[in-house]
Amino acid sequence: MKPILAVALLVAVSASAVARAQEWNRAGLSDGALTASKASAAPAPKRDLTGIWDAGGQGIAGPGHESAPWTDWAKQKAASFRPGNGPRAVYENDINDPLSTVCDPTGFPRQVLYETRPFQIVQTPTQVLILYMFEKRWRVVWTDGRALPKDPDPRWYGYSVGHWEDDDTFVVNTIGTDERTWLDNSGNPHSADLMVEERYHRVNHDLMELTVTLDDPKAYTRPWMPRNRMPLALAPANFDMMEMICSPTEVMDFRKNISERTNNK
Repeated sequence: MKPILAVALLVAVSASAVARAQEWNRAGLSDGALTASKASAAPAPKRDLTGIWDAGGQGIAGPGHESAPWTDWAKQKAASFRPGNGPRAVYENDINDPLSTVCDPTGFPRQVLYETRPFQIVQTPTQVLILYMFEKRWRVVWTDGRALPKDPDPRWYGYSVGHWEDDDTFVVNTIGTDERTWLDNSGNPHSADLMVEERYHRVNHDLMELTVTLDDPKAYTRPWMPRNRMPLALAPANFDMMEMICSPTEVMDFRKNISERTNNK
């Protein structure tokens, strides 16, 4: 075999292997995908959010959200919270965030306010299913015309109903969330009376915007909007979401290692 041909075959085989490897365990899209999605000329399909969506770096945990002013109830509720981010951040060993220390469920609305990793939307005639990569959780949004329950028992992810406002905007209303969950990684609290509105607006075929409004008079002096038209890019059809699960044994090992390193200094 001629050397040039051999090299060409080697490159082709290597590229094919890399391509196959990239079909699995994808952590997310690059931020460049959002730029490309904004420039897409293809129109949005009507009343269809099907696909895998990703906010890129904008959705990943940061310093937390600047909330509306807290009520006295919220101040008392969060007095014992020791977050790892935000203005009240503490050292690693002192964090008591139930998500990162004991692997409690992320819960809602934290699932869309913190670590907003890729998620998949599946539509049926009576439901919209949202499958999250982070912690491998899912939500059911009922679209069969039912009303929200009057006095619901709290759930980690609450109770959700949705409707189409127009051909491009899907609105979700959620109540009945468990107040054991934090709103984000900076330790913003919420009560069981929290009402959440999500607006999924499909701009074009490859771009969607998410707006989240929180209304919790028991905890905040006014409604506030921690997500305002956050862009979401449509992932390729063969995009395989990686597994991101909080394992209690791994968390214990991690905290043990941190503690040992701190004590040895």
